[in-house]
Amino acid sequence: MARTADGDLKPQLYKNGVKCRDTRGNLCHKRKEKNGPGTGFASRQSSQESFEQAPMYVAVMTYLGFGLVTLFGYFRDFLRAVGLEKCHVAQEREEQKDFVPLYQDFENFYTRNLYMRVRDNWNRPICSLPGPVFDLMERVSDDYNWTFRFTGKTIHNVINMGSYNYLGFGENNADFLTTVADKVQQYGAGVCSSRQEIGNLHIHEELEELVASFLGVESSMSFGMGFATNSMNIPALVGKGCLILSDELNHTSLILGARLSGASIRVFKHNNMNSLEKLLKEAVCSGQPRTHRPWKKILIMVEGIYSMEGSVVRLPDIIALKKKYKAYLYLDEAHSIGAVGPSGRGVTELFNVNPADVDVMMGTFTKSFGAAGGYIAGKKELVDYLRNHSHSAVYASAMAPAVTEQIIRAMKCIMGKDGMTEGIRRIRQLAENTRYFRAKLKEMGFIIYGNDDSPVVPVLLYMPGKVVAFSREMLKRKIGVVVVGFPATPITEARARFCVSAAHTRDMLNQVLQHLNEVGDSLCLKFSRRKYSPRTDLYEETDFELDS
Repeated sequence: MARTADGDLKPQLYKNGVKCRDTRGNLCHKRKEKNGPGTGFASRQSSQESFEQAPMYVAVMTYLGFGLVTLFGYFRDFLRAVGLEKCHVAQEREEQKDFVPLYQDFENFYTRNLYMRVRDNWNRPICSLPGPVFDLMERVSDDYNWTFRFTGKTIHNVINMGSYNYLGFGENNADFLTTVADKVQQYGAGVCSSRQEIGNLHIHEELEELVASFLGVESSMSFGMGFATNSMNIPALVGKGCLILSDELNHTSLILGARLSGASIRVFKHNNMNSLEKLLKEAVCSGQPRTHRPWKKILIMVEGIYSMEGSVVRLPDIIALKKKYKAYLYLDEAHSIGAVGPSGRGVTELFNVNPADVDVMMGTFTKSFGAAGGYIAGKKELVDYLRNHSHSAVYASAMAPAVTEQIIRAMKCIMGKDGMTEGIRRIRQLAENTRYFRAKLKEMGFIIYGNDDSPVVPVLLYMPGKVVAFSREMLKRKIGVVVVGFPATPITEARARFCVSAAHTRDMLNQVLQHLNEVGDSLCLKFSRRKYSPRTDLYEETDFELDS
């Protein structure tokens, strides 16, 4: 990547004429790593990311759609105020009219006038194992989604494209779950105590040793809840006088942990090394506000795979900056552990970097392992410190024995310690399914975000009306999808988020793709202006100096 005199990274031009840059825009990101060992062909392939912008008219129509819905919302509020329409949403009681409002005005406005009209697209109740297919309880509403009633019917064999069941371990195969059932018989369903009291079981220690071995680090510790692994451990690591540099697209658990810590927080642009380095320089040179004392700690917080974008962290570049400016690195691998890398060891393996270069490795067991909980791994001194200072370790109930055994059996399967090759087969199947699904969507003309290796596949829908129509139409075709819109995404970037699994067969994916193609045509969702070849690019990149 070429640099200008002022230090900004310039775009690249490849042999097929596609411009690339490292910020999220209308260009694609195909970058050759220069700040780490990931310089081979496999690493270049893993760094291919796409963030194509839609045509201008799409953004205009999206804003107009939200504008019209907002205007009708105010009109409906007027009708409610004069008593011509019943208001179902929670309101302040008459005797509390002089109190500070309990409900935020805009949030309340959005809920009653926008979200309620489309609420049937979320919180759909399932009544079976959430594997590659599931059964859905049919429900209808007689009052425009304020309330629902069940019809008594069941929608069978809906293809599940929304669960994080990346390796298919969320299963009910009795042969695989024998050891899990045995642990329920041996230890019971729950521990009912924290691990510092009488809740520390032998299998908890076995799990932590296995996790450390799997990740290639000195030590690890497990927690019963993935969200709390971030939100309760970050405050134990940093506090007042420390600085957190957080990617702008980090998960809510990371954001909450940062806020609870009391540390100062600065946000850098997503996967943008210029933005991060600028903040690092300023932090080192200027120090703390007013006093200009050096920061006690500088902690960079990033994710392995970003769950809304499908993008992969630029780990070698971040490690290089971390070392240059003597900062610490906190890596959240909730979506990447088990899902990427030749043997499922996450982004450190994907980029072939030393796990010791990551100061705090965090991950969850809720996705690739088909269980619950999370872990923190790294040096023994780090883990020993957290055992005594983490609120999750001291106050939370220990992980249930059956959940612990499920993680152990899944991890042993991935590592091949069960004497079988089923684990590596699933990892390879996930990678194959991911590449196939993404390539077909691109060929059809959909705009998709993220890295070619990411099993999280966001398909951009943009307009609020099309988001709703897409979800309902796909359910009619027995395809279960997750749609996401404002405020969870930028207002002009509503999307459907597909999650590919190793449990999906090629026939399932082809069926989903066929229906996607038809729905995309009927709803006019194919906004991409690029032409994709079914052949994989096998060329070398070449850097060119271009004007910004």
